[in-house]
Amino acid sequence: MVEKGGKGRKEEVVTREYTINLHKRLHGCTFKKKAPKAIKEIRKFAQKAMGTTDVRIDVKVNKQIWSRGIRSVPRRVRVRIARKRNEEEDAKEEWYSLVTVAEIPPEGLKGLGTKVVDEME
Repeated sequence: MVEKGGKGRKEEVVTREYTINLHKRLHGCTFKKKAPKAIKEIRKFAQKAMGTTDVRIDVKVNKQIWSRGIRSVPRRVRVRIARKRNEEEDAKEEWYSLVTVAEIPPEGLKGLGTKVVDEME
């Protein structure tokens, strides 16, 4: 097998914006478990998208999910997920993902795909 010249896909600092459809992920969920499950689903989505097990969710994302109560979770949420290098000496994982709220344009979420914000290192 020949190795490529660049780094692997999971080996770089990157920030992307995603629209997560919570409606399909929470279908059939008990009302009193909707908001906690939505947070878990966002965490699962970030793990899959960024390939990191350590996912840190910003307080503002939590507030946005819980803004209409435990049972009326927003159907879709626009988030910015950044893969960052872990600077702690005794860290188990080399990378972690930080999930923050992305601003939603006034025309809504229609037609917004995944957007790479910045790639660097």
